[in-house]
Amino acid sequence: MEDAAAPNSGSDLNLGGKRGKSIEECQDMIQRSFRNPIVKFLMEQMEKSGCRVGDNFVKAVVCTGPVAGGFTKGRGITVCSNYLTIQDEVNQVVIHELIHAYDECRAKNLDWTNCAHHACSEIRAGHLSGDCHFKRELLRGFIKLRGHEQECIKRRVLKSLRGNPYCSEVAAKDAMEAVWDTCYNDTKPFDRAP
Repeated sequence: MEDAAAPNSGSDLNLGGKRGKSIEECQDMIQRSFRNPIVKFLMEQMEKSGCRVGDNFVKAVVCTGPVAGGFTKGRGITVCSNYLTIQDEVNQVVIHELIHAYDECRAKNLDWTNCAHHACSEIRAGHLSGDCHFKRELLRGFIKLRGHEQECIKRRVLKSLRGNPYCSEVAAKDAMEAVWDTCYNDTKPFDRAP
């Protein structure tokens, strides 16, 4: 059993007292996520960009903090089995983290210690993964009809950047605001946000 500390970039979640799956059950769910059209597309785009996605690129682990998963440069994607319970959650984590992996692949100088770089990838992952879809926000207890998606992304970006020891609260907010328009509108490898 592998124990994972905080990765470079992680998906947060609202635990709500849920108990997760075993590593084996989660690994099976990861394998099923590979049939998701968005997951397949992102993996194909990484391969086309010259980044090999090997058999162990996405793996289930037991995590020590309340996160759903993460991406770490040179190690791949971890999915936190002990915090996830259903296939849709695993699919979302894999999609979100694959966007970080794609960003790492295409931007050869991405520096996760740079608040602006980290913020940009979080903005893109939040926007392109569907993390902030209206129904997901309702399930988290956030009810707002107008502007919910951008507000959600900003909230989740700041939450993720809080986990980056190189980004103070002020630096994180400033970085997010500085890169927002460019990164929110960058939908690669998609033609538009899915």
